[in-house]
Amino acid sequence: MDEIDVKILKCLKANARENASVISDHVGMSVSAVIERIRKLEASGLIRKHTTIIDNKKAGKDITAFMFISLEHPKYIERINAFVRENKEILECHYITGDADFIIKVVTKNTQTLERLLNDVKSVSGVMATRTIVILSTIKEEFSVDPEELLK
Repeated sequence: MDEIDVKILKCLKANARENASVISDHVGMSVSAVIERIRKLEASGLIRKHTTIIDNKKAGKDITAFMFISLEHPKYIERINAFVRENKEILECHYITGDADFIIKVVTKNTQTLERLLNDVKSVSGVMATRTIVILSTIKEEFSVDPEELLK
């Protein structure tokens, strides 16, 4: 990892579809050298994937919420994991420390669909309690670390 890799990553973070020739101009390398570096970053696993970010509100999904889920016992972990994997409205799920066992990020159409999802979560065997927080507005939303932090 060097400064050129960081510059390449910054370009790709800003626009994952950026043309290698544009990146080569930005970093001062040949197109083939940039392509090779990108391939190495992908092969190392540092670049996991190139993706498209959909605007949830424009897609008709007006509610974003975080749900904290507490289980009766750790033996129920796989049940909640299976539920999460199958549910398309759940974007993220994290096993956490603290008062709850999991936090999930959900995006749904409206309060009625949020209520349905909450009832579905509560119906999973082993779920003891939930707490839901609805997001009113988002101040910052990043999807990966700042490439410059990789050199520190």
